[in-house]
Amino acid sequence: MSIGGDAVAATSTFGVINPSTGEVFARAPECTKDQLDAAFRSAQSAYSSWRSDEDERRKSLLAMADVLFNSINDIAPLLTSEQGKPVANAAGEVFAAGIWCQYFANLETPSPVIQDDGDALVQVVRRPLGVVAAITPWNFPLTLAFWKIAPALLAGNTVVIKPSPFTPLSTLKVIELLQEVLPAGVLNAVSGGDELGAWMTAHPVPRKISFTGSIETGKKVAQSAAPDLKRVTLELGGNDPAIILDDADPQLVAKAIFGGAFNNNGQVCSAIKRVYVPESLYDDVVDALAGYASAVKVGDGLDPESKLGPINNAPQFKRVKELVADALSNGATAVTGGHAMDRPGYFFEPTILTGVNEGTRIVAEEQFGPALPIMSYKSVDDAIERANATNFGLSGSVWSADPDRAATIAAQLDCGTAWINTHLALGPGQPFGGHKWSGIGVENGPWGLSEFSEVQAVYRSRTADGLNITTAETVS
Repeated sequence: MSIGGDAVAATSTFGVINPSTGEVFARAPECTKDQLDAAFRSAQSAYSSWRSDEDERRKSLLAMADVLFNSINDIAPLLTSEQGKPVANAAGEVFAAGIWCQYFANLETPSPVIQDDGDALVQVVRRPLGVVAAITPWNFPLTLAFWKIAPALLAGNTVVIKPSPFTPLSTLKVIELLQEVLPAGVLNAVSGGDELGAWMTAHPVPRKISFTGSIETGKKVAQSAAPDLKRVTLELGGNDPAIILDDADPQLVAKAIFGGAFNNNGQVCSAIKRVYVPESLYDDVVDALAGYASAVKVGDGLDPESKLGPINNAPQFKRVKELVADALSNGATAVTGGHAMDRPGYFFEPTILTGVNEGTRIVAEEQFGPALPIMSYKSVDDAIERANATNFGLSGSVWSADPDRAATIAAQLDCGTAWINTHLALGPGQPFGGHKWSGIGVENGPWGLSEFSEVQAVYRSRTADGLNITTAETVS
């Protein structure tokens, strides 16, 4: 772990499993309460000087980007070994972390003047919150870490980060490397299980909790933060619909939808989780999707030929198997896939499901894996209603030969991001957040930066020369 600029060992450890084998391949430190206290103390101590120099913060973020870019070849295999994704995708994740640091290093932070006259000069500024506790998931350990770290540091906060216990190693290693370019205590990393996360959210020091994970855990985070009125950003689950319109080209659309659904083996909060197809195109779209699912190379992420890796962990592997089995037992058909692969590790066949009813669990819940239900519709209004009939509201997409027509439909989706003729198009300058149970607050861009600060109005009176103090006595 990294605490106060030092590399800190632990008295106990926990195993980290390689999902391609299902076996423990490394061990990670189990943070104690005393060590967590030390991490928060170091962050609190570093805060006063870190917040005072924005130019130095920007220089530090650029230096962090350089460290990340120069570490890609070292970090990517480690990330693949603990997460499972193909090593090329892991390299892209390290690269993206650097891009996020560069973006925020160069992001302008204006302080608008809202009054400038003979009475007063009034300016609106943003001030940092203090110490931020960041809790990250296992699907994109580094990308999602830097969605939090980069804006938090630019805003003037210090950070204690806890990665998922399924994928702690790449985060711990990266934060260790970054100590070379950051003042001690500005960025700390601890690791452990769910109990550690609960300690962090209830701890008296952090003023902000930034969490990415499940809806169930997100609600617990909000409850834990409420007594102390900690600010929270919660990026939670998604059940993204894709609506194909009747003028779309089935082959072109199917290729893009397959990528939007099976990216990272379906383990993306904003991936396509259900597809609505007009009856006239249904068979053609299903056939095209089945072709892609049957042909994609699934294997160990360290094999350069692999395009999809395993599911990351045993609980999620079990969940995907249960959801697919439930769909099949309720009348669905697996056009391709439908079963776990007969090999070590957490591999599941890329699965395309037809004949799925709207209330089936794999439609109503978030599968977060390589299984995609395809459903037909008679009218666009029906498709929109079914797409919105959920507590989820993260993202969605509409596909059509007529982008304007698609945009009209997309405007009716109740979600944080509505894509037209694409899906999973994300960037550091684009706000990302969910409606309904899919989250509170946003990440990325100036909107995400503002989540790590508070508004302050600075009012300078011009009504008198020199010092003009109104006291209770003069008022009376």
